[in-house]
Amino acid sequence: MATTAETTQFPTSESPRPDVANRPLPGSTTSSNNPGATSSGELMNRVVQGAHQTIDRLAGHAAPHVDRLEEKLVGADHALHERADHLREVGEGYVRSLRDSVRENPLAAVGVALALGLLIARITR
Repeated sequence: MATTAETTQFPTSESPRPDVANRPLPGSTTSSNNPGATSSGELMNRVVQGAHQTIDRLAGHAAPHVDRLEEKLVGADHALHERADHLREVGEGYVRSLRDSVRENPLAAVGVALALGLLIARITR
């Protein structure tokens, strides 16, 4: 009597498992499973396109304000540099004037320095 041997197949790394082979990848949707559903790639493209449109619209609204702010900052920078130059010139003028006074009256300068030194010493005790 001829008998047929039944062979049992165990899943190996070479043979795909039947329960896994037909499953979709995680995070993906296929139109064959749900004809009304969109793929995740299409959804992502719509989201990205919407974000780009929103950013472009915001940038368009902000550009004139940024330009005005930049002009004001440049003006303020220029004014600050002018004032700093003016103060530097005034300070140099005071130093020149004091230097000339000391050269003209050296004894008076020594007397004023001595009086200021004694006053500061008395205050700090």
